[in-house]
Amino acid sequence: MVREMACRKCKFVTIGKVCPVCKSSDLTPDWHGIALIVDPENSHIAKTLGITEKGKYALKVI
Repeated sequence: MVREMACRKCKFVTIGKVCPVCKSSDLTPDWHGIALIVDPENSHIAKTLGITEKGKYALKVI
């Protein structure tokens, strides 16, 4: 089973070794909660979290 990692910079959740959103390699397996952003332009949650790309994001990254 592949472990999902969260980016420490933008909180995007990925299974790769590099974040596809911000291209950072600073990933961690220690994260909690998820927000699935489908329409970042019209989402109040995306605006509050500063998210501009759709995808799966961690709410808290340790």
